[in-house]
Amino acid sequence: MWKWTFRDILKFLAISLFPVLLYDLLGWKWLHLPWLPIALIGTAVAFVISFKNNASYDRLWEARKIWGGIVNASRSWAILVRDLINDQYAENNVSDDELISIHKELIMRHVAWMMAHRYMLRSDRPWEHFFKRKSNQKYKNYYKVPEHQEDLEKAISQYLSEKELLELKNSSNKASKLLSDQSARLKELKERGLIWEFSHLELEKMLVEFYALQGKNERIKNFPYPRQFATLNLFFVWIFIALLPFGVMSAFEDIGQDIKERVEVDTFMDWITYSIADHFIWLSIPFSVVISWVFHTMERIGESSENPFEGTAMDIPITTMSRGIEIDMLEIIGIPKDSIPAPIETINHVQM
Repeated sequence: MWKWTFRDILKFLAISLFPVLLYDLLGWKWLHLPWLPIALIGTAVAFVISFKNNASYDRLWEARKIWGGIVNASRSWAILVRDLINDQYAENNVSDDELISIHKELIMRHVAWMMAHRYMLRSDRPWEHFFKRKSNQKYKNYYKVPEHQEDLEKAISQYLSEKELLELKNSSNKASKLLSDQSARLKELKERGLIWEFSHLELEKMLVEFYALQGKNERIKNFPYPRQFATLNLFFVWIFIALLPFGVMSAFEDIGQDIKERVEVDTFMDWITYSIADHFIWLSIPFSVVISWVFHTMERIGESSENPFEGTAMDIPITTMSRGIEIDMLEIIGIPKDSIPAPIETINHVQM
């Protein structure tokens, strides 16, 4: 945490040190403010930060719940594909190998949908700002975001046919296009008698559910935390940080004066105590830094949670979750283990 906020700590130190130098060394004894109005500002800032953190956490937690819904619905999709697509009502029998091929095709297209949706969520938006801070940029080296390392066309090529890949290039919303292709494929299978009519309705309901979950994620991605709250929050915090030393040093000066009035310089220890009390105002610097650090770090924590798909270490690990879903679905339809991809590795205790 201190590494993440080290640059801010240096700023707080400079802000806290400057008025003390003027007050104690240059003798500007008028340079102080009463603590009450500063405390009122601090109380207001605390409420504002609390509101922002709650709103940011709600966005993060809603995104996690949506992806939890994708996990559950995807497993259900795999079971329905395996059990409802068969030749029970077909005029002509279909070989087991062809049925397995159809099952795998639908599962692979679903994995491609998750991948296309994931890449869209990882794409940059003008209001996403985490890596614009210098103190955040260095953390890019501690982990890798797969969606930033490899383009979608190359990553998705192993899951779709060449025809589908060619059609997908011209689509503005690739995830929606893949769900549409799934529906069209289900219609073909129904016409062949490989899907019973009521089974077809159940499978279509699952596609509608995937559309709904995709739309919920797009709502979070494409609608930022309101800028008027985010900008003013930070502005209010810095106003409080700038005023804080003027109130704190006045309070510490009063404490020092009180100690000096109570101490009679009779012994060496009394002299040390008197000397410390005479410069007691300097202790306001670490206290101002700590208070400033707490308020500003709370604001930054809320800021880092505003956009849960930006690609930071604090985001929803949608890549890891997608790979987990892919493994579960392939196992459900009976794909051999040596053909199933390995889980995404954790890098420096960060899941992506």
